[in-house]
Amino acid sequence: MAARCAEQLNAHKLEVETAHGVSAHVFSLDLTAEVGAADLHAQIKAAGLSVDILINNAGFGRQGEFVERSLESDLGMIDFNVKALVALKHLVADDMIEQGSGKILHVNSTAGFMLGPLQATYFATKAFVKSFSQALDEALRGKGVTSTVLAPGFVETEFAKAADLEDTGLVNGDGATAESVAQHGYDAMMAGKLVTINQFGLRFMINCLMPFMPYRMKLKMISKMQTKA
Repeated sequence: MAARCAEQLNAHKLEVETAHGVSAHVFSLDLTAEVGAADLHAQIKAAGLSVDILINNAGFGRQGEFVERSLESDLGMIDFNVKALVALKHLVADDMIEQGSGKILHVNSTAGFMLGPLQATYFATKAFVKSFSQALDEALRGKGVTSTVLAPGFVETEFAKAADLEDTGLVNGDGATAESVAQHGYDAMMAGKLVTINQFGLRFMINCLMPFMPYRMKLKMISKMQTKA
């Protein structure tokens, strides 16, 4: 497990070890730093570990019109959601190819299939991850490595509050539990699926309805869902 907050990481480490009787390793660092991914990879190697499964669940978003948001914040979003992800995959995928096997899961978002006027940068980063992961799978599958994109809709976590999305149509109503989404994504990854969406209604809307909607209609629909009540 890797993240910035050492205290939370150690709490998760204890929880996992107690519940499952395994040894967990935690690495506290900032992946948005220029050498963040390289530092994590070096620490994994120094601990004598090899990566058989890589689950990328890192990322952040924020609601608001692009020109009214901090440029620094949006560039940081790109660094975290895209740049750090690509850097880490390059390092770990190379190791997986050398060992002849590996599985990668990108915990992404249905935002990657849409256009988000009030989350322009976030939606664009999710579109990048969707494209990147699928291309990675095609390039690496013959070498024993698979890459899966998990694209859930609203999940009941702290993300909505952190992204300032409370009181918007995107998060109104009941969301999926983190546990159910994690299980769905894990099963899809182990099966080597390319892309998976955890809810039937979302799959139908994204695959069967939205491709036939005019772009202006889609933009207005998502903009309305992103607007606070």
